Amino acid sequence: MKGPTPRRLTRFVWRRLHLAAYLERPGDGRPRPQISAGQLLWAQLVGQALRVWSFHAIEALVRSAARRALGVGRRFGDDALAYFTERLDPAPTRQALAQVVRRATRNKACDDSRFIGLALDGTGAGRSEQAHCALCHPIRNATRAVIGYRHHLSLLSVVGTGLTLPRDVEPYGPGDSEYAASQRVLQRAVGQLGRRFADYVVGDGEYATAPFLHAAGDLGLRIVARLTGNLPTLVRAVQARFGQMAPMMTLHVGQDRVELWDADDFDPWETLRGPTVRVVRYRQHTPDGTVVEADWLTEWPTRQVGALSLYRMAKSRWEIENQGFNDAKTRYGLEHIRHHHENSVLVSWLLLALAMTIERLYRQRYLHRGTHPVYPPIALVRLLWLSLGSPHALRDPG
Repeated sequence: MKGPTPRRLTRFVWRRLHLAAYLERPGDGRPRPQISAGQLLWAQLVGQALRVWSFHAIEALVRSAARRALGVGRRFGDDALAYFTERLDPAPTRQALAQVVRRATRNKACDDSRFIGLALDGTGAGRSEQAHCALCHPIRNATRAVIGYRHHLSLLSVVGTGLTLPRDVEPYGPGDSEYAASQRVLQRAVGQLGRRFADYVVGDGEYATAPFLHAAGDLGLRIVARLTGNLPTLVRAVQARFGQMAPMMTLHVGQDRVELWDADDFDPWETLRGPTVRVVRYRQHTPDGTVVEADWLTEWPTRQVGALSLYRMAKSRWEIENQGFNDAKTRYGLEHIRHHHENSVLVSWLLLALAMTIERLYRQRYLHRGTHPVYPPIALVRLLWLSLGSPHALRDPG
């Protein structure tokens, strides 16, 4: 078969992304391993590409006649995956994600935009009736009674380039929050990618605080954050000015008509460094009559970045929702807890992010050479499954 197959995906990961060293030495913490770490790791990554995420389902795949076509050399059970992920150091996987993203930018995979952004957001994933690990946070009803437990994480993704790449994951520990976890993941990502990798960080209103703006600035990043009710004085000042003004420009972005307001001389709140704050408002009219209006603040000077560029940066925040959490939950099993152990949960999230990044680079860049269109995600999954049914794949190696 000439189309994409798991074995061709393996070669892409080894030769194009240069992850051979990571796959051979991923940080295995087992004292006396009987099965190589690379086999267990690749089984999880190729399983994600096939949209098979439970350890039981991966066991069924590697015990099937198509095992050799998966690029997995031997059989094993779900208990081996559980034991392996409990003891796998997450640091090498985070470093592998940084390596892949840096290589993608060097190979011009992210050249569709002048600016590279980092988007931050938090979500919940994996609900249970009982607490099983330190990452389980109680869910309370209106009377504050505990009705279950849920895990939470902050995700950081590369955005604004036409190719959304999940970059790192940080779980909320006991008594933790999205705000604290997001600062940790941002600092770690910049440390691994370098201060010049990205131009801005975008987030919702929770990140529109002086400490976060200062922390991002100290990392060499401009922040673009949604202006919400947590800054009431600034909100009133923006409404008083923009509410009485005609839009400064009106343009068409795709099929939408967009009106823009922009001013860089609003007074800062007490703890913010700098003499002024810049606010951009957009009002987006879609063909079905929907009108979306939002205000975004930034410290980016007007002379460096125009209102249209800031509008696009603000809209890139939704990539982490649509191509991040939505894809991860509906296509890659983020809501499923593979093995309820604190380190296993974290490792599974990181491998999910790595698998999503690999799949997008393979499907949208590597396979998109020539004039043929990009494969839709489901088309790639079907081709990978069909390749497992070829006569070669069905020869059981024994």
